[in-house]
Amino acid sequence: MASTIREDIEATFEHDPAARSVMEIIFCYPGFHAVLFYRLSHWLWVRKMYFLGRLISHIGRFLTGIEIHPGAVIGRRFFIDHGMGVVIGETAEIGDNVTIYHGVTLGGTTWKKIKRHPTIGSNVVIGTGAKVLGPVKVGDNTKIGANSVVVTEVPSNSIVVGIPGKVVFRVEGEKRIQMDTGFMPDPQSRAIASLLERVRMLEEKITVNEKEEKK
Repeated sequence: MASTIREDIEATFEHDPAARSVMEIIFCYPGFHAVLFYRLSHWLWVRKMYFLGRLISHIGRFLTGIEIHPGAVIGRRFFIDHGMGVVIGETAEIGDNVTIYHGVTLGGTTWKKIKRHPTIGSNVVIGTGAKVLGPVKVGDNTKIGANSVVVTEVPSNSIVVGIPGKVVFRVEGEKRIQMDTGFMPDPQSRAIASLLERVRMLEEKITVNEKEEKK
């Protein structure tokens, strides 16, 4: 567990340029605190100490505003930025090197005692306020835009935006998407640009036809 916690600290330095020291992370980062509470509660949960696991999880929720069910399975180098309002359900599975922002929900869509929460691949970024609902799979190296609502499977190496979430950009093969948040395609602007281009082409055809008629 000590090595896992050390990796969580390293992930914070890697993904948050505001982090200046280990002491600052340990004492001033609620996302890191929430991960610590989760690591402990999950350790108890898998040893069938369900009440203690839920109790530790509840204390962590009270102190950080981040709710992670101890039954969730979370990989290494997990980073929660800001974190307030994050909810991760019992049967959620999260890979390695995943970053999520405040207001994110990995929620269920049924009350049945089955796999009802998402499976998130490795190297995934989930933007502020995004919701991933149901037992859907989100592939590796994927980026989910802020406030998106994902209810269907997402292939690897994709960028998803909108309600419901749509894949607007995809890299074929094993190439990892650059996780710079400055790049986020806008499907509406793309649609408008496509329409304008179509109008331009039609206007050119009309002009050509008019010239031919005059001749």
